[in-house]
Amino acid sequence: MLSRLAAHVVPFFGRLTVTADPGALEPGSILVVNHTSTADPALVLAALRRRLAVEPVLLATAGLWRVPLLGRALTREGYVPVHRNSSRAAAALDHAAVALASGRHVMLYAEGRIPPRPDSAENPPEAFRTGLARLAAVTGAPVVPIGQAGARRITSGGRVKQIAGVLTAPVRRPGLHVHIGAPLRLPADVTAATELAHGAVTKAWRTAAGALGEPAARAHRCH
Repeated sequence: MLSRLAAHVVPFFGRLTVTADPGALEPGSILVVNHTSTADPALVLAALRRRLAVEPVLLATAGLWRVPLLGRALTREGYVPVHRNSSRAAAALDHAAVALASGRHVMLYAEGRIPPRPDSAENPPEAFRTGLARLAAVTGAPVVPIGQAGARRITSGGRVKQIAGVLTAPVRRPGLHVHIGAPLRLPADVTAATELAHGAVTKAWRTAAGALGEPAARAHRCH
């Protein structure tokens, strides 16, 4: 339901385009995405449904389950709450492994947070946490790197600016782009796997940001 809702709502807020590298998406794949805005989950869900007819299970911060109606919808869809900085945090990977074993795709954000910058410019992926590598090692699931750009044009910065961005987006209709990279298998070594995944997502993000003419993509490529 949430993927279908995103597919209908996102075009109202911006002009979504989607590209993909060659490579078949296997059942039970881990989809790892760069995180830049509170709007980007909807953006990526819409893109996955449009391009691949995929409706993944999403790992999301547990605080969303406290939102009336939304929490029940997340539970109904099989989404997995992540209790950050607590003894329950590891349980999210166990639930994700069960979803992968059933053939469902699991979508997660390996950065673990939205970059703390006030403007709406693009931000390259920050360092990844090790949960992605550990999940891939336990399940043997392939990893699909996904880069998104433009979500910060809808919501970014402080609360007031985020609300203003959402309210004005239907008029501004900013460009939004999602690039789906080719699936890859991560090595068993957690450090090497984390670095490989980060590089692949950064490359996918660079493609997405470049499609929108974002200067951050050019600067990161030169760096």
